[in-house]
Amino acid sequence: MEITTYFEEYEIGDTRETFGRTITETDFVVHAGHTGDFFPHHMDREFMAKSEFGQRIAHGTMVFAIGVGLSATVINPAAFSYGYDRLRFVRPVFIGDTIHTKLTIARKQDDPKRPGSGRVFEKVEVINQNDDVVLACEHIYIVERREENA
Repeated sequence: MEITTYFEEYEIGDTRETFGRTITETDFVVHAGHTGDFFPHHMDREFMAKSEFGQRIAHGTMVFAIGVGLSATVINPAAFSYGYDRLRFVRPVFIGDTIHTKLTIARKQDDPKRPGSGRVFEKVEVINQNDDVVLACEHIYIVERREENA
């Protein structure tokens, strides 16, 4: 779906939530293959059985990729991603956990490099089936203004 939303139209506090996605064994294997991260924390059941977690934990980068991917449902031709800040892996994610993403417009500011645009900061929370935040970060967008600042 495509919806054009300009900088002025973003409202602080607006929230949206995604549908859920259950993490699988296949996710672990495919992500390890893509990244080369075959550390035993993710791939060795026996190694992790002796750990404080008692089982393998998901790659943080995988949780980030899936959590952000769940939010990619609307194309805004007036905006593009400027990146992510303040990324934290708050709690472990395990095979069988179901995650979804909550996104909240946190703040807006002028873009010092682009007078015809502003920056929108979106709080991103990836949440498990127990309503625990497992990952948090901030997504920054560059968004066109309806009218350029004078």
